[in-house]
Amino acid sequence: MKASRIAAAVTAAGSAVLALSVPAFAHVTVQPEGTAAKGGYAVVDVKVPNERDDASTTKVEISLPADHPIASVMPQPVPGWKATVTKSKLDKPLTMHGEKIDEAVSKVTWTADGKGIEPGFFQKFPLSLGALPENTDQLVFKALQTYSNDEVVRWIEVPQEGQDEPENPAPVLKLAAADEDEHDSASASNALTKPGKTENTTAADSGDGTDTTARVLGVAGIVVGIAGVAYGVFASRRRTAA
Repeated sequence: MKASRIAAAVTAAGSAVLALSVPAFAHVTVQPEGTAAKGGYAVVDVKVPNERDDASTTKVEISLPADHPIASVMPQPVPGWKATVTKSKLDKPLTMHGEKIDEAVSKVTWTADGKGIEPGFFQKFPLSLGALPENTDQLVFKALQTYSNDEVVRWIEVPQEGQDEPENPAPVLKLAAADEDEHDSASASNALTKPGKTENTTAADSGDGTDTTARVLGVAGIVVGIAGVAYGVFASRRRTAA
């Protein structure tokens, strides 16, 4: 009897732990591929698990933070899904590469062409973001998940520090401290590769000239070497004949 009671208690406890832990990792999340540093660019994955046993996820909408607009947002193509990018006017224009931008992406929507995310599966939707803001430690993305039975789950509750996690938490992207060396290197690289820069053309011309000179000198060296070998063979034959 004791053994059966202990087994029953362990089973009940395990079931309770499992029931509590399932929602913890079944939320829609935004996760960086590598590091998402302040002021830099990053690729993030919108990870969407299917939480239903009798329906597939057929539509995913992710809203970008309006309080920290991001100038460049590009979705990566995902087989079986159509991505739609929505832009909105900004109250305060952004400056990017010396140019003012008065609109930014406010929402990205993925719609399934086929079955979507079936029960027991998840899907990642990659996004390229930049430049990330430098005046915040995190970005909050609100998401809507639509199922094939027309149910809509709203992942829009902002988690608060020191409080229990809400039932439907909004995805949060943590930002790392900016790396000054990488930031300066990226800025220099963008400046050089930007169209119309004289420095880029000059560097290319200089590189081509140096390469051509090296090739000419190399060929001349080979010719001189061959001539030297031929002269040595000729002189040796004359000494032998004498």
